[in-house]
Amino acid sequence: MIPQIHNTLLNAGKFFQFTRNMSKVVKSLKYSKHGEPVEVIELVEDQLKNPKEYEVLVKVLAAPINPADINTIQGKYPVKPTFPAVGGNECVAEVISVGKNVSKLTTGQHVIPFTTGLGTWTTHAIFAEEDLMPVSNKIGLAEAATLTVNPCTAYRMLKDFVELSPGDCVIQNGANSAVGQAVHQLCKSWDIKSVGIVRNRPDIAELKKYLKSLGATEVLTEEEIRASTMFKEKQLPRPRLAFNCVGGKSATEISRHLADKGVMVTYGGMSREPVVASTAALIFKDIAFHGFWMTRWSKENYNSSQRTHMFSELCDLIEQGKFVAPVHEMVPLQKFKDAVAAALDFKGFAGKKFILDMQN
Repeated sequence: MIPQIHNTLLNAGKFFQFTRNMSKVVKSLKYSKHGEPVEVIELVEDQLKNPKEYEVLVKVLAAPINPADINTIQGKYPVKPTFPAVGGNECVAEVISVGKNVSKLTTGQHVIPFTTGLGTWTTHAIFAEEDLMPVSNKIGLAEAATLTVNPCTAYRMLKDFVELSPGDCVIQNGANSAVGQAVHQLCKSWDIKSVGIVRNRPDIAELKKYLKSLGATEVLTEEEIRASTMFKEKQLPRPRLAFNCVGGKSATEISRHLADKGVMVTYGGMSREPVVASTAALIFKDIAFHGFWMTRWSKENYNSSQRTHMFSELCDLIEQGKFVAPVHEMVPLQKFKDAVAAALDFKGFAGKKFILDMQN
């Protein structure tokens, strides 16, 4: 071989090997101790090498800030991370490269986490192939980024506690929360009537109109539901199922409207007050009370057909335009402190979710 050509090919090979092993600069929101997020989270630069045999390198496109994420950082959540930890549990990401033994994912695909605790508040990450699920690139970033927690919580609560039929009714407090918005949309798709209870506020008429546009049959304030006779007068059938994310008097009030043998499912406690049931409701109406935690359900049903079918149905509804992301605001990664502080201040009152935009 001519020496010049040999040297050119050798240098090209070395350059290819160099670029193949070249690390990726990544920015992540990390914390090394529990505390208030605005105080303990730092924007840190690291480097990632190429994915191993069964790993995937992804570029995160968007990642929401959920109450559970905040509680985890504060040390108030049952899931305890290993420090230093990257915040976040949800995201939508694009596959950049794959390990040589990866068989189900390809570059360019959009993916979402199939498990919790991966640490998604980052610009890039390397995850195991089995921890990711592909989603259609046609699905909006906000819908995909928020798919695995709130819509799934709403879906499972509607499916797993009472066998509902078209025309049945459910009632929920915190109806403007992300889960509440998902409940209304699923009920509309399945021809189930849904009554939402919200706290009074200056823009209550606008909020009611928006929730009804999602699918709510009726929206009442906490004061209005106490005086309402809609169920007694049979304007709507008594709810067979109730969802509680507030606790305290709000939970007691919606349980009062349940039908005989009705079920209340508690999935949150924004008021930090206990759920109190009347003795009469327990004895004479035989009402049942359950709790629900999506993280537990996902772990217990990791590879189940139920879980696969749930994601398939939710994605189909999104692509058909029958399910949209909750009211949200996209925030550049650099402004993460503003987003975290705002997420803490809202406490579910405005029903607004903040999503970190990793592309800006």
